[in-house]
Amino acid sequence: MTALDQPARHADGPERRPKRVPFPVVDEVARHCLQEEEPETVHIEVHLPGTPDPARLKAAFTEALRRHPRILMREARGPWYRRRYEWELTAEPDVEVVTFPPPERDALKKARIRSLSDSPPLSASPPIRMEVIASGEDGSIQPVRRLRTNSAEPVTDGHLDAGTPDGSGRPARASVLFLTINHTALDGPACLRVLATAAELYGGQDNSPAAPPPLRTAPSPAPEAERAPVDAPSGWAPPARVSKGTPEPSPGNGMLVAELPVPHRPKGAPFTVNDQLMVATALMIAHWNREHGSRPRPFRITMPVDDRPRDMEMPIGNGTRLVEVPFSAGELTGKEWGPEEIGALLRRTSERTRALKALTRPQLGHGAALLTSPVLPVTVRAALTRGLRRAAGPWTSTTLLSNIGRVPYPLDFGDAGRAYAVWFSAPARLPRGLTVTTASTAGRLHLALRWSKTLLSHGDGAHLRDLFEHYLHATEEGTSS
Repeated sequence: MTALDQPARHADGPERRPKRVPFPVVDEVARHCLQEEEPETVHIEVHLPGTPDPARLKAAFTEALRRHPRILMREARGPWYRRRYEWELTAEPDVEVVTFPPPERDALKKARIRSLSDSPPLSASPPIRMEVIASGEDGSIQPVRRLRTNSAEPVTDGHLDAGTPDGSGRPARASVLFLTINHTALDGPACLRVLATAAELYGGQDNSPAAPPPLRTAPSPAPEAERAPVDAPSGWAPPARVSKGTPEPSPGNGMLVAELPVPHRPKGAPFTVNDQLMVATALMIAHWNREHGSRPRPFRITMPVDDRPRDMEMPIGNGTRLVEVPFSAGELTGKEWGPEEIGALLRRTSERTRALKALTRPQLGHGAALLTSPVLPVTVRAALTRGLRRAAGPWTSTTLLSNIGRVPYPLDFGDAGRAYAVWFSAPARLPRGLTVTTASTAGRLHLALRWSKTLLSHGDGAHLRDLFEHYLHATEEGTSS
């Protein structure tokens, strides 16, 4: 257990105060750049075949918070001239974290909208909330489009079997655990670890993480023609932006979720499913930009890398480090994307992601670590950080692909059943304006596209989803080349 994970100590008298922890680099940068019109939230929705008992679930989740005390925190107050933001650890939640809204039409849709527009405040512990959305006769569990990447599997548009993942159609009281996280405080994998503890406490079943997925094999030397092209972009080249579609008048984020099969990956392949998702994302945006008349530009796609253990000792907070995967303009344009071309791009992408994951560097780079040094008051550093962020906008990566991978926990809630679908989404503020988040559960890939409404509309999101499906299927064909 790390120092940040030690239980909160509460005051024995008025002269003592709860334990405080300085904001880490990632938290401070996020805190400096908060915007009310586009809150930095992470959303997680966990679909269960049954509905958990309210009292038992509240008790289990509250106890899980106590067992991961780094999540029980609020931003401590301080004078304007203080050198650090600090988290104040608490022994109990300040607010009711788990709520059961009454069933209503479009309940899940409304919960998604709240997650994108209404962030849990940093002033109350913990900075997360969970809403349990139960199905009912009014159809509160909304349809999610199922996509295919195999021509033998039909596309269907319907409910997620109303809580019957086996497709039997038997009536059930399905439910969705809908979590909203203030991303200044923690990330999706950390919150999922806490939820796994709550599932174990609620259902009495072991929710230890499953074995990690198989590793890729060491690649054989690639032919010269398949090596990275000479015009591979440097970090100084401003990357392409996602072309503007049909923006919506209201501010904030929009989101679309879809379910599709996990793409096929041959045993012993030198690339991973993550590499296939990376290539599909790059080709999706390149296709979109060509349709909107943008000239070819190099791409950079931000990829979070999470090296934390998934057991009870997992540090809670913002624990991923960000790396940027480059693509040259020539790699993504001017080609007929047959299996050979896709296969070559997959192998080059695999070499890059492998090298980037092996690098040792601070979470946001050395510049951010220097910028958050407690030399100046936080108010001065905040103004400086916001100014530098605006100035660096043209060099911000094209998009972010956050692949959670196979959800490592069973998320078995006993009488409410085991999770059969889990979606995540990451913030999508400009200048990126679009993020792609994926996770797999029960052999299915769960995709969330999230965008800034000043850049795209729901119709644009649907088209991008179709492009992603098309190119992800193309990577399956490229795996045999």
